[in-house]
Amino acid sequence: MNAQQGLTIIRERLVEREARPETLQLVDTMIKRASVPGADKAQATLSQLVRLLARSPAANNNIGIYDDLVQLQDELEANANRRVAEAEAEAAKPVPKSKKYYKQLKEREKTAG
Repeated sequence: MNAQQGLTIIRERLVEREARPETLQLVDTMIKRASVPGADKAQATLSQLVRLLARSPAANNNIGIYDDLVQLQDELEANANRRVAEAEAEAAKPVPKSKKYYKQLKEREKTAG
């Protein structure tokens, strides 16, 4: 995902979570930096972007910003873990056997019996 798009999504989620104004200001600053020509080639996942924001000097100096970002990061990780679990459950579902399998099984039983 494009970094600017990812930061915009992060901002929307922070607004939904009623994040502090300082946190939103940090994300706005990063969106401006990501909108300069040439920066549109930067690709990152939402988790990577949130980690980057949490490691920024502004987050290190302000525990409120850091808390907002860590809470969002926890939410993103929980969603990712849930999707992985759903995919594993879907892959683990038993697949019904084909008609051909049962015909072959019946023929083997006839020849063996």
